[in-house]
Amino acid sequence: MAAGRIHFIGGGQMAEAIIRAVVGNGTYKAEQISVADIHEERTAYLNTAYGVRAAGKSQEAELAGAELIIIAVRPQDDLAAVGAAIFSYASSGAAVLSIVAGVTIDRLGGYVGAERPIIRVIPNTLTDTGLGYSGAALNAFADKEQVEEFLNGFGKVQYLEESLIDIFTGYGVAGPNYVYYFIESLADAGVLAGLPREQAWTTALENVEGAVAMLRHSGLHPRQLLDINNSPGGVGIHALYELNNSGFAAGLQRSVKAAVKRTTELGQVKS
Repeated sequence: MAAGRIHFIGGGQMAEAIIRAVVGNGTYKAEQISVADIHEERTAYLNTAYGVRAAGKSQEAELAGAELIIIAVRPQDDLAAVGAAIFSYASSGAAVLSIVAGVTIDRLGGYVGAERPIIRVIPNTLTDTGLGYSGAALNAFADKEQVEEFLNGFGKVQYLEESLIDIFTGYGVAGPNYVYYFIESLADAGVLAGLPREQAWTTALENVEGAVAMLRHSGLHPRQLLDINNSPGGVGIHALYELNNSGFAAGLQRSVKAAVKRTTELGQVKS
């Protein structure tokens, strides 16, 4: 059980997913967590659903008592006002952790105080599973011990240079989207070929899960397993030939580049 109090500024879907995970798995007790949001009905809901404290319109007391402050608002929201509240009321030793996409540590420091511990995090979206990597960058005043337990409460963490955070967002954190779409398309292919939907769906899930387990178990590169699985002139290599002709790999790579570009654009929205 982690010590200390956490205050969330913003109670949207990502904040809720993190709260659900860290309270559900016992990393934090509900009474250690408070949430403020511009919509009071949202904080009331989070209080009812998870037992966390709903901060009112005035959150000075919650900010003053928090050891870790989570900024979980949208990039287009008034970050300057959020930062001013933290600067005015939070203790000097409180760490600020931002999950706002595209907003740099330097920009955050201009709002909350440049000499405060600041951690920029892109949280994973697999919070309920305990799997998935969040990407984190720390300023010179922050250290891993301040956030390690919190971040591991809803998955795993990779510490990165801040210059890599936008890339990690479009590739790593958006990664489940690509996998979901692949599984949906694979199941549809099974139905198109003639399998009942339920059989196609369960087979697709088992193949994806099994392929990941095989890569971990064998330690082999995917190309090595492809070579093992595909005999000359056989079924598998004919299927891969068609997949290659579809531009599958290039399309996936373009998707990642587009996601990285959009992450950078979000950070350039003025608040």
